[in-house]
Amino acid sequence: MADPRILTISGSLRSGSYNRMLLREALRAFGPAEVAEADLRLPLYDGDLEQAEGVPDAVERLAEQIGKADAVIIASPEYNKGITGALKNALDWVSRVPGGAFRGKPTVVMSANSGRTGGEAGQYMLLSCLVPLQADVLPGPMLCVAAADNEFDTDGKLANEQYQKELQGKMQALRDRIA
Repeated sequence: MADPRILTISGSLRSGSYNRMLLREALRAFGPAEVAEADLRLPLYDGDLEQAEGVPDAVERLAEQIGKADAVIIASPEYNKGITGALKNALDWVSRVPGGAFRGKPTVVMSANSGRTGGEAGQYMLLSCLVPLQADVLPGPMLCVAAADNEFDTDGKLANEQYQKELQGKMQALRDRIA
C-alpha cells in the first residue's frame, strides 16, 4: 500500500513559526507519508475579482491539493482571538471552488502560541469555519501548545512530553481514520 498523502496547512506565513514546527513534529509522529505543503500566499478574496477573472490559479491548486490529499493537518496561531487573515482568506477562496475540496476530508486542527492558552480561541474559530466546508474534523481534546517559545528545542522539536503524547494520539487517530 502506498504511503498516505498528507497536506499540511500553516496559518502562519512566517517560515520559522511555531506552527510550522508543530506541523513538522506532527509529520514525524504520523510516520511515512507523501507530504505537500499548502501555500496561503493568495490574493485577498474579492467577489469582483472572481467575477472578472475567475478563481485564481493558486486557489485552484490549493483546492486540488486538498482534494487529492488523504488527510489535512492544519496548525495555526491565534491572532486577536481568531484565526489568521491568511488562513481565513484561503478557506474563503477554497469555498468558491466547485466540488467541495474539504467535504469528508479527514482533518486535524492544532495550534501553537506564545500565550498561555496556546491558541484555543483561534481553534474554536477554525472549527467554525470548517463546518460549512464539511471537513471531517477529528474529535478529541484540542492540542494547544501554550508558551510555544519555551516548548520547542533549538532543533525545532517539541520538548514537552505531554504535548508529544497528545500529538502522537492525534496522529494515531488520523492514521486510523484514513486506513
